[in-house]
Amino acid sequence: MTVRRVMGTEVEYGIAVQGQPLANPMVASSQIVNAYASATLTARRARWDFEEESPLRDARGFDMSRHVADPSQLTDEDLGLANVILTNGARLYVDHAHPEFSTPEVTTPLDIVRWDKAGEQVMLDAARRAAVLPGGSPIVLYKNNTDNKGASYGAHENYLMRRSTAFAEIVRHLTPFFVSRQVVCGAGRVGIGQDGREHGYQISQRADFFEVEVGLETTLKRPIINTRDEPHADPDKYRRLHVIIGDANLAEISTYLKVGTTSLVLAMIEDRFITRDLAVDGPVAALRAVSHDPTLRHLVTLQDGRKLTAVQLQLEYLDLARKYVEDRFGQDVDAETRDVLERWESVLDRLENDPMTLAGELDWVAKYKLLLQYRDRDGLDWDDAKLQLIDLQYSDIRPEKGLYHRLVAGGRIQRLLDDAAVEEAMHEPPHDTRAYFRGRCLEKYADAVAAASWDSVIFDLPGRESLQRIPTIDPLRGTRAHVGSLIEESATAADLFARLTR
Repeated sequence: MTVRRVMGTEVEYGIAVQGQPLANPMVASSQIVNAYASATLTARRARWDFEEESPLRDARGFDMSRHVADPSQLTDEDLGLANVILTNGARLYVDHAHPEFSTPEVTTPLDIVRWDKAGEQVMLDAARRAAVLPGGSPIVLYKNNTDNKGASYGAHENYLMRRSTAFAEIVRHLTPFFVSRQVVCGAGRVGIGQDGREHGYQISQRADFFEVEVGLETTLKRPIINTRDEPHADPDKYRRLHVIIGDANLAEISTYLKVGTTSLVLAMIEDRFITRDLAVDGPVAALRAVSHDPTLRHLVTLQDGRKLTAVQLQLEYLDLARKYVEDRFGQDVDAETRDVLERWESVLDRLENDPMTLAGELDWVAKYKLLLQYRDRDGLDWDDAKLQLIDLQYSDIRPEKGLYHRLVAGGRIQRLLDDAAVEEAMHEPPHDTRAYFRGRCLEKYADAVAAASWDSVIFDLPGRESLQRIPTIDPLRGTRAHVGSLIEESATAADLFARLTR
C-alpha cells in the first residue's frame, strides 16, 4: 500500500481579461470565484475558518515573527477575498492575484489526478459564468506557473507524513529527488531565467524561481524543501509536507507520476530504507541546470564524487523503490503501487533512449515536440514571440483554444480517466477521507454550515446561542464508511449534531 497516503494539490491559475491588459487580477479572480459560487451554491455560503491555521510555524522548531514575514505568507488572515468550500470537499478561493483550487484530501495518485482535473473543469465553468454576468468580460485562465515577465505562481502538493520522521532526513533524501524529478513532471517553458529573457527551452516552469535549499517562504527566496509546519491534522501524529517545487501539469500521466513517485520516496524515508548517499552538490544550481537541458545530458555532481544525469539519479530512486516494495510487501502489493513502479521505469528508460517518444505522456515533451514542429516549419528562433504564444496557449484551459486539449482530442496525449469520472468529481467528495463529511454536510445542510476548514465543520443550529464545531482532526475519519449512513438518516444538521455528540 506504499503509494497510499493522505495528500492533495493546490493550483494557482494564470489569469487574463481579454482586451483589458491593465485589468486588476484580484478583481478578475474574485469574479471567477464568486461567479461559480453564485451559480452552484443555493443556500448560505459557508465562510472559510482560519482559526486553526499556523502558516508561520517552522518544522525546524520555531515560529517566524509576523513582523518579518512577507504578507503573502499570512494565509491565516481573512482578507475578505472570495473564498468558498465546494460540495466535493475542495476549496476555491482568491490567493492574492490568482484564483486557486485546492483539491479535497485523497489517498491515491489516481484520485489526485481525478480531483485535480475536476479543478480544471470548475475553473473553466467559473470563467464561462463570469463572462456572461452584467458588465463581465471574457476571462482566460491558464494552468501554468509564470507570466514570463518575472512572476511565478504555484502548483503545490501536500503529503501527510509521520511526525516521528526526522525533518533532517526528509531534507537529506528528498532534495536530490526533487532536483531530478522534473524530467518526469516538468511542464516545459520557452525562455530561460525568471523573466524568460534568455533564449531557449527548458524542462520546468518553476526551476528558475528557486533560490535556497530549505526555508519557510513560498513567494520569496523559494526553497526546494519548504518547512511550513501546518499539519491540518493531529500534530502529535502527523506532519504535512508542503511541496512547492512542482509544475502545474495538464498531462494526467505527469501528475500521476509526480505524486505517485513522491509518495513512494516518502514511504522509504519514513521507514528509514534509504541508505545510499544521493546528496547533490549545489542543489539549487543543479535544479536549474537540469531544467535548462532538454537533451537530458547534463551531469549532476553528487557529494560522493559521482556524476549522474537527472534520469540516472531518478533510476537510483527507482531501484531503491523496487527493492523497498519487494522487501516490505513481496507479492502482496496493491495494483496502483505496482502501476506507478512500472510506469516510472518505462518513462525513465525511454527518457534515456529517446525522450521524444514520451510526447503522448509527459507535458514538457509534448510541448517541446509541438514547438520544434513550428520551429522547423516556419524557421523560428527560440526568441520568436510566436513560440512564447504557443507555450502560453498550451496551458489555456478552454478546450476549443488550449493546445493541450487539442492534442488530447486528436488522440496524441494519453489519459488515465474519462470525462464522466472527472465531471462527477466536480461535485462529489472522495469517499475515503474526512472530505466526505465536509462535502456532504455542505450539500445537505448548506443553510446550517456557518464555516468549515480542513479540520472542522462549524454549524449554526437553531436554539443554540453559540456556533457548534465538529472537529475533523483525523483525515481518515469522516469517511463514507464512518458517517455515510449517519448523514443519510439525519434530516437536519441539528439531528446530525445530536447523533455525533451523544
